[in-house]
Amino acid sequence: MTRILVLYGTTDGHTARIADTIAHTLRARGASVEVQQAGRTDDRPEGYDGVIVAAPVRAGRYQKSVRHWVRRHAEALNQRTTAFVSVSLGVLQHDAAVDSALRAIVDGLLSETGWRPTIIKPVAGALLYTRYSWFVRRMMRRIAAKAGGGTDTTRDYEYTDWPDLRRFTEQFALLVVQRLAASMPYRASA
Repeated sequence: MTRILVLYGTTDGHTARIADTIAHTLRARGASVEVQQAGRTDDRPEGYDGVIVAAPVRAGRYQKSVRHWVRRHAEALNQRTTAFVSVSLGVLQHDAAVDSALRAIVDGLLSETGWRPTIIKPVAGALLYTRYSWFVRRMMRRIAAKAGGGTDTTRDYEYTDWPDLRRFTEQFALLVVQRLAASMPYRASA
């Protein structure tokens, strides 16, 4: 049975839901899965066959707790199958300049930490207006208006493509199993 760690950062709870969906999908494929929030655990990657890190972009960066954990464990992460799930509303814009900016944010994290994930998966997040402070609600409404997103601040908008996230997670699980099988010594039958 493969052991997989899902480590996440979250501000308003949506990335926690993404992490839970990833874990549920992995468990359905027979993996043993631990889900941990960055900053609330010091779980080490060494005990796992694969690691998925999920983090939202906020003000052009990922959370400090995620950056710190990845930096501290980059060497161990680079020795196993890993994925980085970057959660951002910018994914929805399908604009070359925004895509370039999102790549730069991911590249900044990887450069800062020294981590080289096996797979990077951009995932659309959510506009959780009802959970935001007045200031954040106004700021996010302006951003959403420019991107063509929902601007009614009396409700929340969820943009995550859940079936696509599940397919990605299934592909990751398969990759972990394939890499483990490839690293097993060959045993000839007598």
